Formats: sequence, structure tokens, C-alpha cells
Amino acid sequence: MVRARTPDREGDVESDGVAIHYEVHGSGSPTVLLVPPSPITHAQIWKTLLPHLARRTRVVTFDGRGNGRSGRPTAVEDHTRAANVADIVAVLDATGTREAVVVTLCDAAWWALDLITGHPERVVGFVAIEPGVPHLGGPQAHWAAAVATWDAQLEDPQGWQLYNRHVITTDHRRWVEFFFDAQLVEPHSTKQLEDAVGWALESTGEILAASEEGHELDPPTRDEIVERCRRIDVPVLVVHGDRDVCQNVDKGQELAALTGGELLVIEGGGHLALVRDPVRVNRAVGDFVDRLRPRPAPQRWTRAASRTPKVLYVSSPIGLGHVRRDLAITGELRRLRPDVEVDWLAQDPVTAVLDAAGERVHPASRWLASESGHLASEADGHDLHCFQALRRMDEILVANFMVFQEVVESGRYDLVVGDEAWDVDHFWHENPELKRAAHVWFTDFVGFLPMPDGGAREAALTADYNAEMVEHVARFPRVRDRAVFVGNPEDLVPDRLGPDLPTIRDWTQAHFDFCGYVTGDRPPTDEERALWRARLGYRDDEQVCVVTVGGSGVGRALLDLAVAAFPHVARAVPGFRMVAVAGPRIDDHGFPRHRGLEVRGFVPDLYRHLAVCDLAVVQGGLATTMELAAAQRPFVYFPLLHHFEQSFHVRHRLERYRAGTCMDFATTDPESLADTMVRALTAPVRSLAVETDGAARAARLVVDLL
Repeated sequence: MVRARTPDREGDVESDGVAIHYEVHGSGSPTVLLVPPSPITHAQIWKTLLPHLARRTRVVTFDGRGNGRSGRPTAVEDHTRAANVADIVAVLDATGTREAVVVTLCDAAWWALDLITGHPERVVGFVAIEPGVPHLGGPQAHWAAAVATWDAQLEDPQGWQLYNRHVITTDHRRWVEFFFDAQLVEPHSTKQLEDAVGWALESTGEILAASEEGHELDPPTRDEIVERCRRIDVPVLVVHGDRDVCQNVDKGQELAALTGGELLVIEGGGHLALVRDPVRVNRAVGDFVDRLRPRPAPQRWTRAASRTPKVLYVSSPIGLGHVRRDLAITGELRRLRPDVEVDWLAQDPVTAVLDAAGERVHPASRWLASESGHLASEADGHDLHCFQALRRMDEILVANFMVFQEVVESGRYDLVVGDEAWDVDHFWHENPELKRAAHVWFTDFVGFLPMPDGGAREAALTADYNAEMVEHVARFPRVRDRAVFVGNPEDLVPDRLGPDLPTIRDWTQAHFDFCGYVTGDRPPTDEERALWRARLGYRDDEQVCVVTVGGSGVGRALLDLAVAAFPHVARAVPGFRMVAVAGPRIDDHGFPRHRGLEVRGFVPDLYRHLAVCDLAVVQGGLATTMELAAAQRPFVYFPLLHHFEQSFHVRHRLERYRAGTCMDFATTDPESLADTMVRALTAPVRSLAVETDGAARAARLVVDLL
């Protein structure tokens, strides 16, 4: 898994004999200090907030004692409030931070009160998210009952009775699973629950029990708490979900009232708004910090009637097929509206294609976290569990959406086109009031599908994600001004989105327009193919095989397999030549050398090589395989293992077109691949014709929104 942002500096500082690990991100003033409620979690709790803040100022975060990369003391006296405050001061000193805006979650707000009253010169602002400050707000019956039996030997504890020293130390997982499940009251929170439980289990029950008891040593009275709150004279922001069962919302309301602070109540929100409503929390905290900075420079404004139509195009970086079809659609759009201006929000390797095409890439693109890099890190050989990899990309999607939203709000765009821009579509549905322009959503598949070996758990997860999508579209149909399926109704698989949900085909036909397939370029005629072939240096007496694995960085294993098959094919096919394209993210060195074999890096005109080859060996990605089908080229394709889209959606479409030969990577060796390649070189191509007007049809669906 790739983090959305890596630290500019990190280290450890000793605090009363305990090593505390810290990170420093970004630059600027004021510094923001993110304090986690350790040891039940660590600094990763801030993963959806950190990248957004670090783009605008300096951010320091750390793993609290008992979890993450910090030390793990087990004695009760090592987990007092004083010890946690000393850790905060030690981190401030170690990072050279004279003063900071302190941002806390849950119990960490209690420590921040002690910090502000004991070291007022170190704090210039205070953000308390779901603050766990004792004595504030009304009593919570479930906590009171649980505390009363903290040290009891319960025969069959259930529910909040699991908050018990003996349960926590002997059945730690059971407690944290119950606890976080109770906090995440919002539907479709499976990933947030997995994260929270996983972070808690990086510590131990003994440490958690010690911290619970340590916090209660020398407890303050209500009068002392109220007095400390009233003494705070820095700006304060309190964020609280009104369905929080860990810390009642009235705690946050009273803290805001006592400190004269701002209060943001998230209606329908539970205890972990930071991870469940990251966009709203990002904007609230970011705006709060911005108000503590020097005034921004004046802005310019152009009257609406004086503006040319502007489009922001967001093209998926997962494979290069998206950008090629997006360029084709944009070309057709410009034919219909010559005055349109198009900016691209994109990342490597898409930016290389856009630069070569002379397109204008928005400068904010440099802030985007790498989605293709994340997927490459998730792959293991030819195995990429696509659905789970997408789930684990959550912090990257939040970070990239925040960049996108700032671009939209500052750029005055008339239209946003998202080609599988999952972050835009999801978070505009989650926050529909942020929509600032007409929105067209392009996709070439609909519906997550479970892999067979994922069992009931994966089936439930994919159904839950699909159900959320269905609910989003039903509740906020205005978010997608137009949804366009890149293909035809017959290309949709017949599977259901989940139990009690409609079939993928029925639901998509009810909510999408269809533009037909969009090829990056019109397939060449026989005359053009001969001309292209000559210009690319391929002789008429050669049998040319192109092996390509796309631009995502996943595919070295398939390249190795194809290269290993080369000698076997070369012995059977006179004049056999193989061009293996590693792409921009795979090192093109280290492959064996054979006469007639060449390994290349990034090839900007790869589509021409594919259009004139005698055979291709590729992954199961839709763009490459459909371009080969459109060019009537024979090809062998290997869906990535555990890649639901390639295994089900793409394969279904290719079988409908009667295109290509599908092979199983796990059961294929160089000899069997060579045998299949030889047969494919001699067999006639009988695939159905692929439409060539998809880009024009797509542009016509878009242009009336300008």
C-alpha cells in the first residue's frame, strides 16, 4: 500500500524512557500538531486529513505511547495524562516547533487542555474532534454501567460489559471489534471499521487496560475542568457527530461554549467523523488553520458572460487506455465547440501522454497522490486483487479529491468530465453541496463482483459497495448530469449487484446513456497498415508479436513469461520477432537476450504497433484488448488473478465480440504459451467489428452541458 503522502522528515524522541516516533510534513506557518488518542490507535488515524493540511502548512504527527512505531510501556503509571502531555512537549521540542495548532481526537482533547494550561505559549489554536473531556456534557448510562464492572469477573459479558479489564486483557479483539462497530453508526463503513480494529490490534490488551487506568489517576473535578476550559484564550474549533456513543455530542457543545469556540455538529455522524466524513472535516480544519495565516492575495473575477466555456477533464491513471479514449472524445468535443478550453487534472503516466499530445495539464496535478503506484504496490506477480486494492486506496482518493475540489472552486469550470474518477463521483455524492459544475461520469464497467475464493465475506463487501452506489444515485441524481457507459447494453454482465439489488444490466440501462466503445484511434485500412508497418521498421517477411502490459507498473511477471516463450515460438515460426513493451513503470533491463527479441520502455505510439502486429500478448485490460479487436488483430490475453474487472467484465465483452484467446496465468508455462501463440499466428481472425464512432457519440452526449 502506498501512502497518500510520505514524511519529509521522521525520527524518534525519548520521553521519560519511552521512544516516541514522529513525522514532519510540509512547510509553512502555523505548524499543525495532530495528536492521536493512543494507544487504541496511532498516527494513521489522521491519514485522510494529513495530506490536505500538509499542502498548505507544516504538519507534525506522532504515534502515541503504546502503539505504532513508539514504545509500548505496560505499567499504569506510564499512561497518565502527564505522561501523554510530556510526549507532546517532547515532540514539539524534537521537531523545533515553538508553537502549534493542536488537533486532537477523543481522549487526546483532555491532554490538550493540560497542555494549553501548562504551556500556553506553545499553542496558537485548538481543534477538538469528538472531544473526550470528563465531566462535560451529561452522563452516558452505558459507560457508567461499564465502569462499575471494570474489575469484575463477569461470567458472560455482552455489549458494553466488554469494557472490562479482564476481557480487554484476555480477549482484546472482541472488545475493539465491538467498540468500533458501535462508533461507526454510518452505513457502508466496512473499510473504516477494518482500519480502526487493525490499528487497535497493533497494541495489546494489557497496554490498553493500563492506559484506561492511567488516565484516571489524579482525576480532576468538574470545577477544575470548567476552569481550564474558560482559561483558554486561543481560537477553538469543536467537531462532533450527533450520534456519537463514545463521547456524547453535548460534551463537544459544552467545550465549545466554555471556550468561546466554533462548533460543527455533523448530523447523523458517529464518533469517527474524521475517517467517515473526511471531506467535511478536512474543509473545516483547513479553513480554521487558514484563518490563522496571513491574509491571502486578492483574487480576480471574470463575469460569466465574458468567459469561454471551460472543461476540467479528470482521466484515470490506471492504465493508459482511459487517456487515449479521453483524447479522442476531447477531439470530437472541440469539433462541436471550437471555443472550448480543456484543462486536465492527471497524474503520471497519463501526463506523459497528455504532454506529447500538446494538452494543458493543470499545475495542481503535481499534488495528486499516485493511484497507479498504489496498484503496483498491491500486485504480487500477475496477481492483483483489484477490489481490495481499491478499498485500500481510500486515503489516496480523499487526498486527490481535496486537490480536485480546490481546482474546481478556483477555476470556474462549466463542466467536469470524469473518466472513472472514483474520488470525484463518490465524494460529490457524499457531499452534493460541493458540486460546482455540470458533471459527466464515464465508465466501461458497472458493479464490483466478488472473486470465488473470497467467500461470503467478499460477496458481502462488494454488495455493500454496490448498494452504496445505488443509494447515492437514487438519493442525489443531480450529481451526475450525465452518466455514460463506454460500450453497449450487451457488454454488461448479467450478474446482480447484490442480494435484493437489481441486475447490473437492468440498473445500468436505467441510469446510463450508451456511446458504444471508444477506440483511441480509428483502425487503419490495409493500405495504412502497410504504410505504418514500414515506418515502424517491420518487414513484410517478419511475424511480429507485441507484448505489452499497460502503464500501471503491474505486469513484469507476464513479460517474463512471454519472453521465456520466445525461443519456442522462434523455432516454429520463421522470421518471428517479439517487441516486449515494459511501459513507463517497469525497468526494461534484466531480460534475457535473443536475436529477434527487443525490450522497450515507454512507447508513445504503441497503438500503431498493436494495429500492425501479427500477434499480441497482453493482460486482460479492456482498452488494449478492444483496440486489438477493433484492428482485427489476433491476441492472447491473461486476466490478472483476482482482478474482478478483467476476469468478469472484460472477458464477457471480449467473448461477445469473439475476440482473443483467454489464458490462465497460473496454469500457463512458456511451452504452452508458445503453442497457443503459434496457433494464433496461423488461425483466421473472426471477431465482430467494433464500432468506430464512439468518441463522436460520447462528445454529442457531453456538448449540450456546456
